[in-house]
Amino acid sequence: MFDSATVSMIMKGIGETLYMTLFSSILAYVIGLPLGVILVTTDKDGITPMPTVNKVLGFIINMLRSVPFIILLITVLPFTKFVVGTTLGCNATVVPLVIASAPYIARLVESSLKEVDGGVIEAAQSMGARPFQIVTKVLIPEAKPSLLVGAAIAVTTILGYSAMSGFVGGGGLGNIAINYGYYRYKTGIMFVTVAILVVIVQVFQELGIRLSKGTDKRVR
Repeated sequence: MFDSATVSMIMKGIGETLYMTLFSSILAYVIGLPLGVILVTTDKDGITPMPTVNKVLGFIINMLRSVPFIILLITVLPFTKFVVGTTLGCNATVVPLVIASAPYIARLVESSLKEVDGGVIEAAQSMGARPFQIVTKVLIPEAKPSLLVGAAIAVTTILGYSAMSGFVGGGGLGNIAINYGYYRYKTGIMFVTVAILVVIVQVFQELGIRLSKGTDKRVR
């Protein structure tokens, strides 16, 4: 069962899975990080309270988060084809991955930033720091350990989403597990792909924890 062609296919699947996961994570953070910052700063207790903006943005984020990924994946197929020209393959999977992950990341970022001691923020305000300075020099640096743990959680969640994309020809290990392990009844291939996914998750999780500990001032 595990001849050279199969091994080559699995290796290619690992590369595709890592590409989809990491590229989608980067793009999702480009969107989700600012959204999380806006949620915190526009809160009623934030540094620039804007209740209307906060409620509207929170509603949109909650609405997107409430849609199961497999349904979202199918729903945005026309948009995916418009963006990348196809609905199959790794690049096509990146589009729904970003749409599904950005709101989730926004909430993770919001949770991390709200853990920052209010006294630190008040001290910065008393010294005349502007909102942008408070965000970039106080909130994000102080929340860095929590943000890194959240990033590890987000990446592993996106990895799980990428595996689900195999149902619509998304590529990667999920596609191999479904098309070869499930439809062709090659359970050995399915178990191997699942085991590889578990290992990748553990690596990402451990990396996030180590980076978090390395930036946490409280453990020094």
